[in-house]
Amino acid sequence: MFISIDKVKRESAGKRKFSILIPTWNNLEYLKLCISSIRKNSFFKHQIIVHVNEGKDGSLDWIKEQDDIDYSYSKENIGVCYALNICRTMVDTDYILYMNDDMYACPDCDKVLNDEIEKIGHKYFFLSSTVIEPVTLNNCTIEKDYGTDIKTFDEKKLLTEFASLTMHDWSGATWPPNIVHKDVWDLIGGYSIEFTPGMYSDPDFSMKLWLAGVRIFKGVSASRVYHFGSVSVKRVKQNKGYYTFVAKWGLTQNTFSKYFLRRGEQYTGPLKEPSLAKTKKLNNIFKQLKAAFYREPA
Repeated sequence: MFISIDKVKRESAGKRKFSILIPTWNNLEYLKLCISSIRKNSFFKHQIIVHVNEGKDGSLDWIKEQDDIDYSYSKENIGVCYALNICRTMVDTDYILYMNDDMYACPDCDKVLNDEIEKIGHKYFFLSSTVIEPVTLNNCTIEKDYGTDIKTFDEKKLLTEFASLTMHDWSGATWPPNIVHKDVWDLIGGYSIEFTPGMYSDPDFSMKLWLAGVRIFKGVSASRVYHFGSVSVKRVKQNKGYYTFVAKWGLTQNTFSKYFLRRGEQYTGPLKEPSLAKTKKLNNIFKQLKAAFYREPA
């Protein structure tokens, strides 16, 4: 099926720091909150680029009314990989920050990322903000309940407490919000469309960065966002990204995250090449062979 895309760029005034890419899919109330938090809590002025999938809930009409937001639109839901790559064609700044539409940006999360970028002093890095979620089993995430949906969201309490929640800088930046230099994005070819609509596209992006020589994968503790918990993912028919990842790279996403990215461990500096045990290598070879013969059920 041919994908038809509309794109609209607004007139901009003044210098902008990051280009914030937000794919959205019939998620208007969360999108409004996300955009509001960026406008209200950012230290810098940013270019905001939204890709609207379908827009049947009024999100397309709402975006059209926002004269400070660039946007693209597809009549069908084309997933996050296509959406992010389309948004990239509209980027005007040096840095691309990918954010989900069901996230709330806490005050100065952008300044903290910019300070980190300036300390690094070069473009070969991948940074993530630290996510706060009401329930999580993820060791990269802070568990604290400020609401599981729009109706129960306690913005005032979040703004009072978010900076005091305990967390360390962590290794293995992968998930959004994440930020990369546009030259590095282009070097690795953006997000891989074979993972459409998007599951496992994040670790795939990190793997491509790894192969390009990036070794700074850092989750920045002081840059914080609240996440309601994959609102869109719960509605979409998910791709079998596990098998695609294994067949493509010859190892599982878990092996890559644990032994290469050391995800969730306290950050100690640029990563080093891992040494995998023979049994681990053989196990991954077996899984690659299994993935090569995997066929999705009809």
